[in-house]
This record gives sequence, C-alpha cells and structure tokens, in this order.
Amino acid sequence: TNPGFVVRITQAGLDYAHQQGIAVLEKELAHLKMPDISGDFRIRHVGKVRYEISRLDLRRFHLPYSRISLVPNVGLQVSISNAFAEVDGNWRVKIHFIRDHGSFDLKVENIYIKINLKLGSDTSGKPTIDTSDCSTRISEVRVHFSGKFGWLYNLFHSAIESRFRKILESKVCENVVSSVRRELQPYLRTLPVTARIDAMAGIDYSLVAPPTTTAQSLDVDLKGEFFSLAHRSAVPFPPLALAFPPDHDRMVYFGASSYFFNTAGFAYHGAGALVFEITDSLIPKDIDFHLNTSTFSAFIPQLEKMYPDMLMKFRLSASSAPFLNIGPGGLSLKPVVDIQAYAILPNSSLAPLFLLSLVSNVSAVIDVKSGHIVGSLKVGRMKLSLKHSDVGTFQVRTLQSIMNILASNILLPRLNARLDQGFPLPLPDRIQLSNILVRFHQ
Repeated sequence: TNPGFVVRITQAGLDYAHQQGIAVLEKELAHLKMPDISGDFRIRHVGKVRYEISRLDLRRFHLPYSRISLVPNVGLQVSISNAFAEVDGNWRVKIHFIRDHGSFDLKVENIYIKINLKLGSDTSGKPTIDTSDCSTRISEVRVHFSGKFGWLYNLFHSAIESRFRKILESKVCENVVSSVRRELQPYLRTLPVTARIDAMAGIDYSLVAPPTTTAQSLDVDLKGEFFSLAHRSAVPFPPLALAFPPDHDRMVYFGASSYFFNTAGFAYHGAGALVFEITDSLIPKDIDFHLNTSTFSAFIPQLEKMYPDMLMKFRLSASSAPFLNIGPGGLSLKPVVDIQAYAILPNSSLAPLFLLSLVSNVSAVIDVKSGHIVGSLKVGRMKLSLKHSDVGTFQVRTLQSIMNILASNILLPRLNARLDQGFPLPLPDRIQLSNILVRFHQ
C-alpha cells in the first residue's frame, strides 16, 4: 500500500535524538548492579589465597564520545568509544591464617560499545525497535586495594581485573538491551497510530511498512487516512505513489499527499459535516442585508406574491466530497455546492423556493502550529446555475453579489475557524517543532 503520509528523519534529526538517548543510557548504566565476586588462586611462595569482593558501587559511568549511524536496509548503529567508569567496593582476603579486609577503587577505561538497533512495525501499525546486536570491549581495568596488607593484594590484581572485565562487558550489554526495551520501545509506542480529531473524524497514522534506512535518512511510511468515527468505510480512491523530495538539510520532514487531504473531505462528507444552514440571524450586523423574501423579490418578483415578507433559510451541501489537488503553487479545489433556498412559514415549516448549483475555485493555505496542520481557504470566482425552481424562472446571475456576501462573510469564516484548529501531526510524546517551513510539490 502506498503511504498517504511520510515522515523522514535525517542524520541531523537522529543526532539530536541520539543526544537525548545517550543521556538516558548514561543514567541507566550508572545504576548497574554488579554481583559479588569470590574465588581462590595460588601465589608462588605465598600459597592459596581466598578472596571475596562485595558491596560493589558504580559511582559513575560516562559516555563522552558516541555517534549514531544509518545502516542502509538494516537499521541504526550506535557506537560509543572512550567511555569510562569508576567502582568502589569492599574486599575480604584469607591467606593461611591471615585474614584482612578493606576497600578498593576500580577504574575502567577505554570502554567501546557497539549497539545495532532493528526497526520494524507490529500488527497494529505501531513502530517497534529492538537490539539486534550488542558488543562491549574494555581495554583497561585498574584496581587498587587499600588496607593493612594492601601492597600484597595488589600483587594478584590481574586475576580480579580479568573477572571484572568479563562481568562488566556482559552487564553493559544486558543493560543496553533492557534500556531499549524498557525506555525506547515504550517511547516509540507513544506515536499515535490513530488520532481522534473531533466528534466526527479521526486520522489513521499506522505504518504501512517497517521503517526503511538509507545512507541519508530514516523514512517511515504511514497510512495517512482520515476516517469517520461513526462508520469507517473503504476510501473509493487509492493512494498514489508519493515522490518524496530528496531533501536532507533539516532534522525532520513530513510529507502529506493529496490522498491525505482528500480522505479528509471523504470522511467529513460521509459524516454529514459538509452541510451548512444560513439564516438571517447569522448575517453580520454591519452588513445592510437581510435574508428574507422582501430582499430577494428584487431579483425574483414572484417571491413577494407567493411568500410576502417572510424570513428565508439557505441550506448549503456538497453533493460529493471535494477533491483537492496539490501543485508547486499550492493547494486548490473546485467544490460543487448545492444551495437550497426555503421560505420560513409562520408555522416554522419550510417551503422550498429554488435550488442553485455553485461551482467555485478555492485555494488553500497550509501552515503548522503547535504540532498541528492548520489551514485557511480563499474563494475565487463563483459560477451559479439554476437546477430547479418552485417560484418560476429568474436570472441567476443577479444573485451573484448576494452569494458572494454569504460565502465571504458567513461560510468561509466558519470553515476557516475549523481549519484553524488543525489536525495533529504524528508526533511522539514531548516533541515540539520549530523553524517550520511549508513547501508544495507536484
């Protein structure tokens, strides 16, 4: 399935995310739990030595140099170099009849960690991430014992350092795998695969395929489809292939195809939201115009005879969902609107007067505010035609100025107020966008 919406995260975006992730990993590693160590060995001319290392406390774990790399068709790789850690603990030793105990300092330097992250998606369309490989190499471990016979115990430090190296190498990767599953995976799952917009519609942002990596970016293909909350039906047109522009300068790119916007029209039309009623009470007070038969009798003389001095109501509805086009110049649509005019009788019932068809060129301006796609419409030239009349024939073009007033002063402000509330972008928790640029492509 082609996506209706694409998210591209570039190397710059990954570098920023990596800064945040390394800070979290550093905190996680600083809480590594080290096991007690015990054993025995022989020292020439001394004999059998029995030792215990306990109450190990990792005082700090620093990751000063790290980078994240895109591995095409595989995922992401995090490389950490020159990391270092410091450990304190207690020791206890028995040599023949000699027993002693004390404390020690352990310095671990030149730690190299390589982590491979595999990206995917689950059956619900949420992104997944897991550690496909982790390796740790420690080139230097130095332990220093203090105590009455500390000089003697430093003689067998190599055996202890070797044990520490193996344990720490194993523990680091255990902790990395645990952190990815405990911290990173749940965070990725905060990406909303469905977002409720209002009482009528929602957006489906589920992944249509696992994320893909290239040498320059991580691309995520989303369904990008609006749907009616009352009844979700199949969209009667397919998503076309989305040719994403080859830009990589910014941290993140969002690409929305015409399919994304047209499913919005389809969903809202199906939910009955594209129906508007205009009465005299909605006409702004500063406009010297009233929606009644007296006003319209100047254009339709027989109105005054049939329905003298009565208020009127206009019911505007789209006979089909509006279809939007995107081009280098922006967004445009050409909706067809039916306008049914009624006279409001003294008993509040409605008498049909005439049915007009209105076709207009409409342009849309799109922006992003507070993580929402917002917009506004501008109406161009309108063309009216008479579809049916219950009050005889009349010249439709004479109503053009009145229709302009109704469209520009009543209908457009209502539509634009809704569009200004916007539709949410697919963003995980705590992400804010800045320095936003909107561009249009064919």
